[in-house]
Amino acid sequence: MEMVIANKKIGIMQPYFFPYIGYWQLLNAVDEYIIFDDVNYIKSGWINRNNILYNRAVKRINLYIRDASQNRLIKDTHLAENNNTEKLIRLIKDAYRKAPYFNETFNLLERLLRCNNDNLSDFLKYQIEAICEYLEITTKIYLSSNLEKNRSLKGEEKIIDICINRGADCYINAIGGKELYHKEIFERYGIKLLFLRNICSSYKQFENLFVPDLSIIDVMMFNSVEEIQQLLTEFKLENA
Repeated sequence: MEMVIANKKIGIMQPYFFPYIGYWQLLNAVDEYIIFDDVNYIKSGWINRNNILYNRAVKRINLYIRDASQNRLIKDTHLAENNNTEKLIRLIKDAYRKAPYFNETFNLLERLLRCNNDNLSDFLKYQIEAICEYLEITTKIYLSSNLEKNRSLKGEEKIIDICINRGADCYINAIGGKELYHKEIFERYGIKLLFLRNICSSYKQFENLFVPDLSIIDVMMFNSVEEIQQLLTEFKLENA
């Protein structure tokens, strides 16, 4: 893991529904984490869905969205009134009831899924903050929509503007963003650009062959908090 000398590291990503371990590695690696909720909702993405292990196979779980539209911001998107909360709870219980850390994990997930806030951004922020508390991640978390910034900017310029306004001199993004950002542009503003690559080791999932990159639900069901804290350190930081 590369050592980064920076006064303030920042991460900015959209909110996702119980995201995989790499999301939490990034969140844990920075000083401030910005939930990017004033960008367009992405249909068929990971904002409202994820994968768990069910009967030795990958199973998709999702939140129902009211009038889902890619022309609407995440912060203006709402859960459907007839959501599938109880079905999800039963599905997760059936999938993991024999997992070693089922009781503590299921109690937390049940509380989060029954949250009565139908605003997607607020719902996911509540979920993210609660799991951070469970995992003892102390990074400060903010909604992008609540920050002072130049709202006319787009893409890379919008990210740089947030970094400047937050006093960050290092921006860390998930490895999948390598094609989106340019080192020279960030350096022009005195900001170091790095990308986080997950190299997380496998863990035991019942008697199955290991299935990687599932929801954090799976990680929490099979690992203690101390074991997850170790998994959070298993990444590489790569230059742009």
